[in-house]
Amino acid sequence: MDLTLIVAGVIAGAAPIVLATIGETITEKSGMINLSLDGSILLAAMVSFVVARQADSLLAGFAAGALVGAAVAAVVAVFSIHLRQNQVAVGFVLTLMTRDLAYFLGNPHARQPGPQALAAPVPGLDQIPFLGPVLFNHPLPVYFSLLLIGVGWWFVYRTAPGLKLRAVGENPKAAYARGINPWNVQMMYAVCGGLLVGLAGATFALCTKPGWGRPQGAEGTGWIALALVIFGGWHPLKAAAGAYLFSFLQLMGIYFQGWLPSVPSQVFQVAPFPLMIFTLLVMSAAQSESVRRWAARRERTTAWLRFFSGMAPAALGRPFRQD
Repeated sequence: MDLTLIVAGVIAGAAPIVLATIGETITEKSGMINLSLDGSILLAAMVSFVVARQADSLLAGFAAGALVGAAVAAVVAVFSIHLRQNQVAVGFVLTLMTRDLAYFLGNPHARQPGPQALAAPVPGLDQIPFLGPVLFNHPLPVYFSLLLIGVGWWFVYRTAPGLKLRAVGENPKAAYARGINPWNVQMMYAVCGGLLVGLAGATFALCTKPGWGRPQGAEGTGWIALALVIFGGWHPLKAAAGAYLFSFLQLMGIYFQGWLPSVPSQVFQVAPFPLMIFTLLVMSAAQSESVRRWAARRERTTAWLRFFSGMAPAALGRPFRQD
């Protein structure tokens, strides 16, 4: 078992999950919940593959996928902000509709050859022992996912627009009193988050798992991204760490299939999902008051609890209504 190949595989496999998770983290930081992620990723994957194949352009494919994700997120935002509908219900209906739409419209293009984003080694850096093949020998979408983690953290916690974003998510009435329009902020970041979700779908179809079919391989990713936002405590760095953990579990499932051929392969394919649920349960327990009191005199335990702690934005899921 080559450690270099494993780490490089984890980073490459996590790229679309990181994109979707960071996108939803930004959206939820504004107080919006977009439950359409799973269907949006599939629809964006289908559209990006078809557009890239027909136009013979990877750039056109990625752009089309991003626009699909942004459009679906905009529908959720409009129904929630302007039509005052339940955003959870709207998002859930949209994820079912976009999933079926992707399968229906994409059926003629299933199992067809198409373009694929190839590795773009960074000259000089790709020759560094271990770090070269791990970090500097990937397709461009993987580099973008790595860059997005730091940029997302910096934007949310170190910039004035990020402060406005967090203010609206925590207390939209107070933000409105300070001259910030919560509706505009939520609409903008819902669309921005949707763009990243659409890019996640495009990355699946044009990079991570090239092609289109049923199943495509991205099924369930949207729900995992939603869970990882909670796993990360609505913090971009922690959420990205969860994405890499999930990618690692998926990759190890492939190795375990070879090591334990007598065990049904479906066991290893499904295993990462209950493990993530277990992790979420641990996080929920870590945030309870009784556990915090128990860990108060245990320095190492307190440090771990601080890492796993994270509170949802106070106004999450509650659209702003002007009095």
